[in-house]
Amino acid sequence: MNRWTGTGRLGKDVELRYTQSGKAFATFTMAVDDGYGESKKTYWFSVVVWDKLAERCANSLKKGSKVLVEGKLTTRTSEKDGKKQTFWDIVGFSVEFLDPKGQQSQAAPSVDDEEIPF
Repeated sequence: MNRWTGTGRLGKDVELRYTQSGKAFATFTMAVDDGYGESKKTYWFSVVVWDKLAERCANSLKKGSKVLVEGKLTTRTSEKDGKKQTFWDIVGFSVEFLDPKGQQSQAAPSVDDEEIPF
């Protein structure tokens, strides 16, 4: 089972785009901290979400927003200057907004794995 869960903060504002067929998707980067003190490490992940969840994230989140993302881990490779790089990405199917709005956090609706086009 390929299931990933992480809590972190957005590294930049959400970028909302549409496929040629009009399907919404949003991308954002997310910093996830691991460890404490001098052994603390920060890992960066690219996250993509689709459809209504994408639109909701784009309308509600901004750089620095704290979120909990559930999704599946994917990889992609790129070549630059003759060197191959591997990137770990998250295809999110659930995003919980952890920054309180008033006194309450909001949860974005989940999307079934069947709806994810990857």
